[in-house]
Amino acid sequence: MAYQSVNPYDGKILKTFEELTDNQLETALKSAAACFENWRHTTFAERAAVVAKAAAIMRARTDEFARPVTLEMGKLIDQARGEVALSADIIDYYAKNAERFLAPQHLEPSSGEAEVESTPFGVLFGVQPWNFPYYQLARFAAPNLMAGNVVMVKHAGCVPQCAIAFEKLWLEAGAPAGAYTNLLISHDQVNRVIDDARIKGVALTGSVEAGKSVAARAGQNLKKSTMELGGSDAFIVLEDADLDKTVEWAIWAKMNNTGQCCVAAKRLIVVEELADRFLEKFQTALAALKPGDPMDQATTLGPLSTEAALVQLLDQVKRAVAKGATVVMGGKRIDRPGSFMQPTILTNIKPGNPAFREEFFGPVALFFRVKNEDQAVALANDSDFGLGGSVFTKDVARGKRVASRVDTGMVFVNHPTWTTPDLPFGGIKNSGYGRELSSMGIQEFVNKKLVRVASIDAPA
Repeated sequence: MAYQSVNPYDGKILKTFEELTDNQLETALKSAAACFENWRHTTFAERAAVVAKAAAIMRARTDEFARPVTLEMGKLIDQARGEVALSADIIDYYAKNAERFLAPQHLEPSSGEAEVESTPFGVLFGVQPWNFPYYQLARFAAPNLMAGNVVMVKHAGCVPQCAIAFEKLWLEAGAPAGAYTNLLISHDQVNRVIDDARIKGVALTGSVEAGKSVAARAGQNLKKSTMELGGSDAFIVLEDADLDKTVEWAIWAKMNNTGQCCVAAKRLIVVEELADRFLEKFQTALAALKPGDPMDQATTLGPLSTEAALVQLLDQVKRAVAKGATVVMGGKRIDRPGSFMQPTILTNIKPGNPAFREEFFGPVALFFRVKNEDQAVALANDSDFGLGGSVFTKDVARGKRVASRVDTGMVFVNHPTWTTPDLPFGGIKNSGYGRELSSMGIQEFVNKKLVRVASIDAPA
């Protein structure tokens, strides 16, 4: 069964869902295409009324939305509530700002007049991951619905209840049938959707392999795509950083969502002068985390999203150690029911080690010592990924200089990489292309149409 809710806290199957038949998929595509022909002609105010209502519903029923996140993928309940709030903020942000972002842009040609209009593409298809089951959907759906597009989404197989709840949200908010469609479809059906002439753009958040597959299929069909793929973010600690504050941020940056975050701090790069003290404090803080029921607010270490995710992570650690990495702490499964892993620190990771190149999606920190700022930047940039990164220093001007040298889509100074509605999100290299959120996120799937007026005579 492709769509199945399994509680990773105890391994119990909660619910299973049948995939759509080809006929049901065709009906959904027809409905979305028909909906677009009406939705594209609505005003920004009419769209905003629906979109803002969706945000208000999420805020009013935070616990109702948060609960399936925790049950399906094990996110700590407070973090699940935080995700619901962030999703509502994103939805609201576009309800308020879309019209301004997409206002006609007046040009100043040498004669006559010209402006660039932003018009919607049509039906868009999104393939979304499980780790932030609403946030990922909100940042795809809200800007595109406000732009006059309609969206169809294939969500991850392990969070079907979240996927269905988000589709119901839009209907309850007053969106017409077909504006937002959840698709419980197979891999083959994904290809069919991308190939379908009614689909005009494709967005994916997921792994590099998924990105290659979906981007290639979109490319064969000459369809615009955006790809938000993995990351191996550097968390650079310079010798003048505030140690206590930086360690607190490092714990949050590594362990938020049990480390299952594209922009988690995956590589801790610490200048030699602070390395020993940093590592000691970091290890002590990790050791204090308490595994337990993610529904219980006293729990500070949740399970991994699935048993398969845990098995993969354990295998990565095993291969890293076989190639010479040292386990400073952890490295094993926790002996209890559910998909729990010990918080883990690996060090002595040389360039030939697979761990040097891979993304670790979970509670595994890779720790590197460097001599100075230049070595820190060189190591940060020696990665196939380029999503986020952060620099910690008391000298903000220095932090900005270092940030400018790091080859990623986002760098934060004295704060781990994170996301808010008004900041663009996205990467380079194997982390993908395109941007979501902010004024940039709404520009990806609109036609920038030039309208030119020139009252001049034809040449003789």
